[in-house]
Amino acid sequence: MTAFSSHTHAVSINPANGEAIGHYPYQSEADLDAALTRAAGGFAHWRRTAVAERAGLILALASAIRANAAAMARMITLEMGKPLAQARGEVEKCAQLCEWYAAQGPGMLSAESTLVENGKARIEYRPLGPILAVMPWNFPVWQVLRGAVPALIAGNTYVLKHAPNVMGSAYLLLDVIKQAGLPEGVFEVINVTPDGVSQAIKDPRIAAVTLTGSVRAGMAIGAQAGAALKKCVLELGGSDPFIVLNDANLDEAVKAAVIGRYANTGQVCAAAKRLIVEQGVVETFTEKFVEATRQLVMGEPLSEQTYLGPMARFDLRDELDEQVQATLAEGATLLLGGHKAEGAGNYYAPTVLADVTDQMTSFRQELFGPVASIITARDARHALELANDSEFGLASTIYTQNLELAAQLTEELDTGGVFINGYCASDPRVTFGGVKKSGFGRELSHFGVREFCNAQTVWLDRRG
Repeated sequence: MTAFSSHTHAVSINPANGEAIGHYPYQSEADLDAALTRAAGGFAHWRRTAVAERAGLILALASAIRANAAAMARMITLEMGKPLAQARGEVEKCAQLCEWYAAQGPGMLSAESTLVENGKARIEYRPLGPILAVMPWNFPVWQVLRGAVPALIAGNTYVLKHAPNVMGSAYLLLDVIKQAGLPEGVFEVINVTPDGVSQAIKDPRIAAVTLTGSVRAGMAIGAQAGAALKKCVLELGGSDPFIVLNDANLDEAVKAAVIGRYANTGQVCAAAKRLIVEQGVVETFTEKFVEATRQLVMGEPLSEQTYLGPMARFDLRDELDEQVQATLAEGATLLLGGHKAEGAGNYYAPTVLADVTDQMTSFRQELFGPVASIITARDARHALELANDSEFGLASTIYTQNLELAAQLTEELDTGGVFINGYCASDPRVTFGGVKKSGFGRELSHFGVREFCNAQTVWLDRRG
């Protein structure tokens, strides 16, 4: 069999200097077929493995991750520019994820009783099979494992197609998983072009599909999964509102907004992208926010002092700058940044746009980089209207000391998550996912375990 396209390999480029650091040959159809055969064979064994044993191997994975933490963090930093301290945090979070699911996951798969009066009917959770996962580059390890670990606990196997610019992280993770002792075929990595992804989706050995990425990618993958009649989970873009009301503790709100917007150099689907501030405090909030943003250290991502690294891909920096310039042309006020940094690295100056209105580019589109947009709301009701005026619906934040009002607003916020007096964060104890064009399906918590399960009705001796 031949390769899927004329492209021969994926290239990993260090965004801090523009130098290629890894070349990973694309696999052929024969390679893909072999990987899917292993995943199917692995599933036949893994589904019959006692859940306690599966949990034990996931716990061993936590230890293997910690044993390889330095190498994994460094690979993340080199491949996509995440500052090293944040990369270490990502890796440690993955180890904690494994520990949590090793402890809690088996209980999530317990049979559930029903309302059948004789008590002889229950719901059993059965794994579906090999799951194809198309994953992004912004959290090269966390994004993979937060989907994979609950699916593996449930008895599924996992076939990872990672982003081309972080294949080094993908193969290193595969090595760590092997070190943990997970059987062959339980976790596979494929390196294929979009044609290869399409072939994998159609292949009968793939039971379901999950993707984290752009709306455009989600539409393409979702359409293909639908055509193949396969379960699909999509975690897509976001333009998350960060609401600050007049009675908020502004120092706390500013601190959270800076982290929520600029962590991972702003390359987070659930980042605080639209700062919607009530007019009574917008001037003070803006002054504090700009000053705090000005203090952020941008530079070499391997330095311990760096908070803002380079953006992961040069084309995405170009796109971000076009969005910023369009917003300024539409009448926004530039308070900080607003330009590419000079030099070989793929840096973009931390940027603050003020006087942004609901008709401007940075309000209507997702800006995936270190750019904050400040929007003035007349009152709490107007803030809610502005927050919901988006095609996205991933997460939202409200800062206020009036928790009753926050609860009222939460009832009407069209987002998958609401975080009151704290910025958005993914955590295995709570579910994560969106509505509208932010996708559908859920990751983490018990939802993440059951998303790729057959909820099977078992009715014992129905004659009774």
